[in-house]
Order: sequence, then C-alpha cells, then structure tokens
Amino acid sequence: ARSRCPMPHPTKPQQKLAVTMVKFAYASILLIPAAAYGFAPSITSAPVLHNVGNAISSRPAFASDKRRSIAPLSMASSSALQMSDAAADGEKSLGSKIFEVYTKTANAATTLFPLWTVLFTAIALKKPSTFDFFTTEYFTAALAALMLSMGITLTPQDFVEVTKEPSSVLMQFSLCYGMMPALAFALGKAFGLEAGLLAGMVLVGSINGGQASNLCTYIAKGNVALSVLMTTATTVGAILMTPFLCKTMLGAVVPVDAAGIAKSTIQVVLAPIAIGMTANKFFPRIVKAILPFAPVVGVVSTCLLVASAVAQVAEPILGAGMNLQIPVLLLHLLGGIVGYWLPKLTGFGEVKSRTMAIETSMKSSAFGFLLAKLHFGDYIARVPSAVSVVWMALTGSLLAVVWRYIPVKEDE
Repeated sequence: ARSRCPMPHPTKPQQKLAVTMVKFAYASILLIPAAAYGFAPSITSAPVLHNVGNAISSRPAFASDKRRSIAPLSMASSSALQMSDAAADGEKSLGSKIFEVYTKTANAATTLFPLWTVLFTAIALKKPSTFDFFTTEYFTAALAALMLSMGITLTPQDFVEVTKEPSSVLMQFSLCYGMMPALAFALGKAFGLEAGLLAGMVLVGSINGGQASNLCTYIAKGNVALSVLMTTATTVGAILMTPFLCKTMLGAVVPVDAAGIAKSTIQVVLAPIAIGMTANKFFPRIVKAILPFAPVVGVVSTCLLVASAVAQVAEPILGAGMNLQIPVLLLHLLGGIVGYWLPKLTGFGEVKSRTMAIETSMKSSAFGFLLAKLHFGDYIARVPSAVSVVWMALTGSLLAVVWRYIPVKEDE
C-alpha cells in the first residue's frame, strides 16, 4: 500500500493572496472585454451565442439545420464583424476595436486548450505546491461554474429536442454508461491494477461526458448541436448512473458512498444547470452579453481543475508509471475508436459517428476526481482521474485534428 505524502499547507496570508489574484484575473477576463462590448455599436441581427464548457455555439434550430458546424468563438467574431458593418458609415469605436481584438485572441487561446492542459500539468508535476491555494471548495466551485456555463445555453425546449434525435442520443448514452465502464474494468484487470486504482479507473469510465467535447466536435467537423444534447443527456444521467455503476461494480472492492456521489452530482451538476436555464429564460439580455467572454473563463477554470487534480496526487502519478498511464490512455483512445465504428456499422452517418466518438472518448475527469476525493475510502482511487484529465484532452484533440483533415461527403 502506498502512503500519502501530504503537501505543506499554505499559510493564511498566502491563501488570501492567491485567492485575490485568481479573483482579479477572472474579473479582468470578464470586465475588460465587457466594457468594450458596452461601448461597441449596437447589433441588430447578431446571433445568440451559447457557451458550453470550453466551446460556444449558436442556439440550434434543429428542424432546419441537420448538420452543425459552428466554430467556438467564430460566432463571436462574426458578431464583431457585424458591429463593424453597423459602423461602416463612421469610424470604429474604441470599444469595437477592443472587442474585435479580444474575440481573435480568445479564439486562438480557446483552440489551443490542449496545449494549456499540458503546460499546467507539467507545472503541477514539477511543483505541486503552486496549486495549494486551489482547495476542495474552489475545485467544487470551478466545476459548478463550468456546469453553469452549460446551463445558460439551454432552455426546456432543448430537452424536448432530444426526442427528435432519440437514436443518436440513446446510442451515445449506452456507450458512455455501458461500454466505457466495462472497458475501464477490463483494462484495470488486464494491467493488474491494485484495488484502489481499479476503482478509480471504473469511476472514470462511469462519469458523464466532458464539456470540452463540444469544442473538439467542431474541430472534427461533427454535429455541435447534437454534441451539446449528448453532453447534457449524460450529465443529467450521471445523477443516477454514476452512483449505480460504482456501487454495482465496486461495492465489493472499495468503500463507495453511493448516496454521497448522488448528492454531489445534484449539487455540482443539476443545480448549476437549473440556475443557468432559469437565467437564460428570465434574463436573456444579460446572458447574451456574458456569453462571448465565458469560453476564456471556461479554459482558465479547466486548466486550474486539471492542475489542481494532478498536483494533489503528483507523487502517486509519478510512482505509478506506465502501468497506470497506458490503461488510462487506452480507455480514452479505444473509447473513441469504438465510439466511432459501432455507430458507423449500425447505420449512422459520418458526422454523427464522429460526434459520438468524441463524446464517448472525452469524460468529465475533473468531476470524477472530485467524487473520488469526497466519496471513495481509498486515497489512491483519485489518481486515475487525475491522469485521465490529461489523456482525455489530448486524445479528444488528436481525434479532432485527424478528422478535421478528412473531408465529409456532401450527403453525410
């Protein structure tokens, strides 16, 4: 059994300074471009932007557009261009110029999120104490913020739309909560992982799809609107499926608090989504103004979540070596391959198959880390989730980049 080597706890002044710096950074990200947006020329026909985790998309019009190819932040860039047209008779305002620069910069930064993930991971492994300030409370809040960013893009009508794509959503749901948990268990057994690590592997396989999948779906020329629906379906489904699978598959392996997992899922997933939907319903103008800036906050939050998870278990990650890295990598890679070919062989088109592959491969590993930390009795059970946050992002982006350069036939 491995012993835990706790990192030195930061002093209160250090915690206050770190928290202040984070709040200042978040405020700067939101307020500076928001101020520019406020001074920009009014927009008469700008599209409504919708942020989902690390990606944004326009509100889908399902009946009229079967295939979605919506760029993260590209709609924001389009919005900036429309502002430029609106001010064509006069010079661009300072706010308009700042907003255009912001959208271009944010677009580049968001697209490069796998790079930021690797950089933050390297820092966390090299010097774990860097992220001591990001305590469990902030970790939970950051996850809730990502879920809130999904919630403000949704309306009750979106759940009605799921019924219009039942076969696609049900196929991906079965891959997420059927194939992936079984694959995780099989890989853990095949590589001879100890009980705690095996439990962590199964947990990674049993959680919902990650929000970063929406960005990768766009890059892969998949169906972004359908990706949003699938992510939403598996996220809501996690309230029941994750504790059920963990208790069923691991109850005799490690202590699992199934009720606690369900409670945390409701607090971190369902409540923020409900609040976001309510805000979208009753305060649409405020939501519309915030959305162009939310993706950058999503990237920053995701990087902090990744780094914090890795930093807290840096020593076990390095100690586990390739015996843990390989099965976690295979879980995401094989998940993506099966998630593509199974739909493809059962009659789904290229675009939907790519979408399901990325949704299946990219799990919400940061959420898995939080659940392992709060509700699994074995400390080592959280290590696979920390390893997964890195391989998940890299595998998903790899699939997306490969497919980006493989053209899709017109009829698909």
